[in-house]
Amino acid sequence: MAITINPISPVAFSVFGFDIRWYALAYVAAFVIGYFMLRHFTKTKDAQIKLSKKQLDDLLTALILGVILGGRFGYVLFYNLPFFLSHPLEIFAVWHGGMSFHGGLIGVIIATFIFAWTQKKQGALTGRVYENAFKLLDIMAVVAPIGLFFGRIANFINMEVMGRVTDVPWGVVFAGHSELPRHPSPLYEASLEGIALFIIMYCLYKFTKFRKYPGALGGILGMLYALFRIFCEQFRAPDVQIGFLTSWGLTMGQLLSGLMFLAGMVIFGIAIRKK
Repeated sequence: MAITINPISPVAFSVFGFDIRWYALAYVAAFVIGYFMLRHFTKTKDAQIKLSKKQLDDLLTALILGVILGGRFGYVLFYNLPFFLSHPLEIFAVWHGGMSFHGGLIGVIIATFIFAWTQKKQGALTGRVYENAFKLLDIMAVVAPIGLFFGRIANFINMEVMGRVTDVPWGVVFAGHSELPRHPSPLYEASLEGIALFIIMYCLYKFTKFRKYPGALGGILGMLYALFRIFCEQFRAPDVQIGFLTSWGLTMGQLLSGLMFLAGMVIFGIAIRKK
């Protein structure tokens, strides 16, 4: 028997007539928690890279821009390009929804390399630019699953990216919005891409020597996230405007995750082989 849930309003609360949405709160929570975790990992005795408070503030600003711009333009490019070519102003209407994790990841990587380059140019960081960038990305590989967790919970509240129709006992029906029970796929992703991935990455950072190889942990995150996402996409309904890419059920998320797995594997291989 399916689980019937009364829909939750996407608006958490209003301030002076301005709606504060759960999705926005998820981003705020992710960045706040991420900031303190970054500060912790760059202050420990065995930290591979150390940052001052000003550097952390500058890095957080760069990451916020990278996530938002990369996530939005990634969605435009990967998921609904024909629509946005016909309605270019909608590209900036982020309140209508539409963010891509893979696009956000690319944005974060670019922002991190730009930050490392500017810090090197100013003399605030020593060492090679790419090594500093990968050291930072390795720390973010531990932090990122926290943001993924909050984002997927917000997806569930907003009834977004829901799963395929199912007859499993834990199938979910949103009262007044759907008649057929569906997999609660955002919760699957929150569990795997959020909780499980954080535990794995934290243990790898804390109890292995991978952190001494710039890029290794980032490569591992890429591979593990890709595997978890490909698995969860088996239960997630494909985007309406795209559907399945092949007759045997390949989704855009699986295609992008497959490319991400290969990129992570290459980065990890280079990192552990480099002297």
